[in-house]
Amino acid sequence: MIDECLVVEVGVTGDGCPLADAATAHEATVTAEPPALRRDGNALVRCSAPAEADVAATLDADDRVRYLHRADAGDRAVYRCLSLAPCVVHDLVDVGFMPETLTYEPDGARFAGAVVGREVLQGVMAAAGDRVGVSLERVYPLGPDTEESAGRFDLTPAQEAAIRTAHAMGYFGVPKAVTAAEVAAELGVGKTAFLERLRRGQAALFEQLFG
Repeated sequence: MIDECLVVEVGVTGDGCPLADAATAHEATVTAEPPALRRDGNALVRCSAPAEADVAATLDADDRVRYLHRADAGDRAVYRCLSLAPCVVHDLVDVGFMPETLTYEPDGARFAGAVVGREVLQGVMAAAGDRVGVSLERVYPLGPDTEESAGRFDLTPAQEAAIRTAHAMGYFGVPKAVTAAEVAAELGVGKTAFLERLRRGQAALFEQLFG
C-alpha cells in the first residue's frame, strides 16, 4: 500500500483544446469539471464562464464541439457539450492524475487534483511534457484537514493557500495586520497574483455558501 497521496496544481500552456481556445479568444476565465471520457475517445464537458464573455460563439463555431447547450446562472453561463478534441488532461488521467478542477485562462490553464505517490507524479509531469508546456505550481501531502477542506469547498490549491495564509497573517483583521504585498511575499507570488487568487477564492466560497 502507498501511504502518500499528494495534492497538486499543474500549470499548462499550449493545450489547444476548445476550452483553452475560447478562454484566449474572449480573454475570460473558463472553469470546467473533469471531463467524462467516452469509449469512442470523445469527452462530455461541463464548464462555465462569465455571462458577458459569450464563449458560446467560439465554441459553437468550433468543428470539434457538438451538442452545445448554454444555461445562464446569475453572472455565469454554464455550458454542456460533446468535445471531439483530446485534451491534455486525458493524458494525465491515463497515468494516474485525478483531476478535480480545470481552469483555463487566456495565458494558460491550471489543473488541480491529486496523485497517489511521487512516482505517479513524475509520470504525470512526463506525460504532460510530451505534448504541452507544463509546470508544477504547487504540491503538498493530502492529510485529514486537507481532505475535509477539499470535500467542503471547491477551491483550487492556490486559492485555498491564499485565503489560509491571509487569514493566518491577519489580513482580514480590522485593522489589517499585514498588507497584500506582505501576504504575497509569504506565498512567494506577486501582489497582483495574490489578490486575484484571493478574489476568485472568496467568490467561489460565497457562491457555495449563499448560492
